Amino acid sequence: MHKSIDGRTPPYRAVIKGTGSFAPAKILTNEDLLRMVDTSDEWITTRTGIKRRHVTTDDETTAFLAAEAAKSALSDANLDAGELDLIIVATITPEMVFPSTASFVQRSIKAKNAWVFDLAAACSGFIYGLAIVQQFLQSARYKNALVIGAETLTKITDWSDRKSCVLFGDGAGAVVIERSDEGRSGILYSTMYSDGDRWDALNCQAYGSRHPAHKQLDDPKKIYMQIKGREVYQLAVRRIVEAVTQCMNHSELGVDDIRMVISHQMNARIIESAAKRLKLPDEKVYVNIDEYGNTSAASIPIAFDECVKKGKIIRGDIVIFVAFGAGLTWAANVIEY
Repeated sequence: MHKSIDGRTPPYRAVIKGTGSFAPAKILTNEDLLRMVDTSDEWITTRTGIKRRHVTTDDETTAFLAAEAAKSALSDANLDAGELDLIIVATITPEMVFPSTASFVQRSIKAKNAWVFDLAAACSGFIYGLAIVQQFLQSARYKNALVIGAETLTKITDWSDRKSCVLFGDGAGAVVIERSDEGRSGILYSTMYSDGDRWDALNCQAYGSRHPAHKQLDDPKKIYMQIKGREVYQLAVRRIVEAVTQCMNHSELGVDDIRMVISHQMNARIIESAAKRLKLPDEKVYVNIDEYGNTSAASIPIAFDECVKKGKIIRGDIVIFVAFGAGLTWAANVIEY
């Protein structure tokens, strides 16, 4: 049985009982982007690993994607939404300023007994959500929880910026987590970090209290995501390696003990560089950025659901989730599925 961060053995575990994901039907390929900005399929593929991304229509909102992923995960877990105690939606593209996106998901799936909230930790949001649920379930405060990562990043993408518009896609992934006192599976360990001094490396500044809706922007492009690509690349590789190494050391795991490392799908080159430093073989690193692009908080649960559905991850396997994103934030979980 695993131990908590303070060395004690918890009486309960937070076990992933079901997975689900959803992506919009509309596809935007690299070839489509050639008609929008000065770029090429070779340029995009070489630098990012992306071939296509799923894009929402005007009627498809973050809450819609999140609810569809939630329904899939609940079905996989054979759990009625009314049995949920807690719903967390990790997103930086919420349904609206308020109420929370999670409130709309609760209404959509009829989870009338759950309390809900949104979590804004960008690409690390899903991992943060798992860590929060881990504490609630291990302490026996709640029985069942739903953690969703959902994003509609293409709605805040500057389609005239050829360096950033090629990166992002829309989608949602979800997991149902249940309190258990049987077996050894569950969320074994979580680690989270933040660095607010580097907020300007990744941001979307309007509209919040700093740039309120009633005040004209000094730069109209502040309504879109802004990225310092070179700085983010270097930081992401270093922090991903550090987080995974910490997880392995704390959990006393070697490379042979791990079935899969699932990184937030930010850039194939970043993932490959980090994997090389960690000495992870290709078969232990899952990459699907070619199909989805960067979906921020949604990317890990989408990839995890794919791995489970394809049989790449089975019960008893050790999996590490890791992410790096705006805030700056970076985080990792160790899961025994």
